[in-house]
Amino acid sequence: MSEQNSNTNWRQKLHEIIYEADTPAGKLFDVILLITILASIILVMLESINSFDEKYHTFLNISEWIITILFSIEYIARIVTVKKPLKYILSFYGIIDLLSTIPKYLSLMLAGTHALVALRALRLLRVFRILKLARYLGASNQLANAIKASRAKISVFLFAVLIAAIIFGTIMYLVEGEENGFTNIPKSVYWCIVTLTTVGFGDIAPQTPLGQLIASIIMILGYGIIAVPTGIVSAEYTKATGSNDKKRISDEEQKHLKDFQLNTQCCVNCLSQSHQDGAEFCHKCGCKLHYD
Repeated sequence: MSEQNSNTNWRQKLHEIIYEADTPAGKLFDVILLITILASIILVMLESINSFDEKYHTFLNISEWIITILFSIEYIARIVTVKKPLKYILSFYGIIDLLSTIPKYLSLMLAGTHALVALRALRLLRVFRILKLARYLGASNQLANAIKASRAKISVFLFAVLIAAIIFGTIMYLVEGEENGFTNIPKSVYWCIVTLTTVGFGDIAPQTPLGQLIASIIMILGYGIIAVPTGIVSAEYTKATGSNDKKRISDEEQKHLKDFQLNTQCCVNCLSQSHQDGAEFCHKCGCKLHYD
């Protein structure tokens, strides 16, 4: 019984350090983890510079191996400290953690794959949990909903732009011809899209007066086209914001919500977060938040 309690205690302690950011040890672990991730990304970037890699290749390689081994230990620790390891392995962060670890091992068999460790940048998403930024994601959700509500209008608009690009591209092919770089219709459509989006690479340019006139019209249209999707999304966003204003809660309810503090406590069973302070059971699966 004593051995079982000891086993439970160290798993519980390790779980709190790795998965929670409200304790001093948890905050320290997460900050060190983010610094290590940043250091790893910088090492990969430096390694891609040939002159730097030739001079410090051994240092870069050893450093990257040390970080990879540390991440491997962390990945294993995350698995052994939860009741359902498969839940973590197949989760969003679990897949990212695995993908950020295996490239260095793959580089032993497949040359060049070590550069994939840049995927570790995705692990920086954990900063939302550490700094408790999730509570400020309401505005971003409103914007996402506005874009989602606008998808039909934007799809029709993009389809109309594509048709216009094909028409203008075909006209430019007929007006300019192969001698001026418009060697075929697809290439002419490519030029039209580049011009409409106001990018203008300059690899193809109209030479005839009529072609330059048409190009000027396309450029002016391009500025107008840029404003259309912005207006569509802005209208939907304003509509969504107005609806939310009508649903504002009372002062009493707002005060109650302020007292309802959430933390980063992570369930050992389903890995759900955002539990109320002092909660003993998970709000999602109903299991005890800590080991028995």
